[in-house]
Amino acid sequence: MRALPLAIAISSGLLAQSAFQVKVAGRGQPMILIPGLSSSGEVWNSTVARYQDRFECHVLTVAGFAGVPRVPPPMLDRVRDAIATYIKEKKLAQPVIVGHSLGGYLALAVSSNYPGLAGKLVIVDAYPFFAGIADPNVTAEQAKANAAQIRRYMGQQSQEMYERFTKSGVSTRPMVTKDPDLERLIAWGLASDRAAVTDAMCELFTADLRGDLAKISSPTLVLGTWVGYKEYTDRQRTEANLRRQYAKLAGVQIRITDTARHFVMWDDPDWMFAQMDPFLGVAKRVVAQ
Repeated sequence: MRALPLAIAISSGLLAQSAFQVKVAGRGQPMILIPGLSSSGEVWNSTVARYQDRFECHVLTVAGFAGVPRVPPPMLDRVRDAIATYIKEKKLAQPVIVGHSLGGYLALAVSSNYPGLAGKLVIVDAYPFFAGIADPNVTAEQAKANAAQIRRYMGQQSQEMYERFTKSGVSTRPMVTKDPDLERLIAWGLASDRAAVTDAMCELFTADLRGDLAKISSPTLVLGTWVGYKEYTDRQRTEANLRRQYAKLAGVQIRITDTARHFVMWDDPDWMFAQMDPFLGVAKRVVAQ
């Protein structure tokens, strides 16, 4: 991917406690951008290019993903708390938090566990209860049992088996449209720690923030997708599930794309920015190329 346009500073010290790496670009109101499972912060390059003249962009890569050393479990709780510590120690005044997939969950977790700390939230194709995406009626007990099966299956894999599965693109092909984007996902997956990926998946699919959303006072924009999995769902079911899961988040705005797959920022950045710009108070302009 192309480099971020401005000089980048990598944060150091104990404030993040190795739970993530940060690259900072731009100036203005703080914005924290969190990628998803196995993804590098580079996934946000075009988003940073879009907003860096108005926002100071703090781009995370979570521990264990895309070459960043892992941290022990509970992984997501450690990352959540480290993000809150980072905001406090850097004195970031109510930063916008933008999160994709697992990163969206983390944005919700920070905001619900530390009310008032964050400003506006942009949640890109993420749910407060990931186990309820495929089956909206799944119970917490069933989710735990399913996560235990995932852990057993992945624990039985050798590194060679894991790499072969990652290279196949079976899990990532439905998430993107363009082949170069798939190649990036595969490269990041190969650079990710298998144990960290396992921990993150199992923790994510047992976590349930639906009841905690009422604690969030931040204005929230949720962007949802469905076309990557149209064999299993459709727009109507996707929107109904999103509205059901986010029912306790007052004032939430939900938008659904009919063109982009899971990696919206790659598949249809024009649509994504058209939703984000008015929400963030950014005047309409031509999308950065």
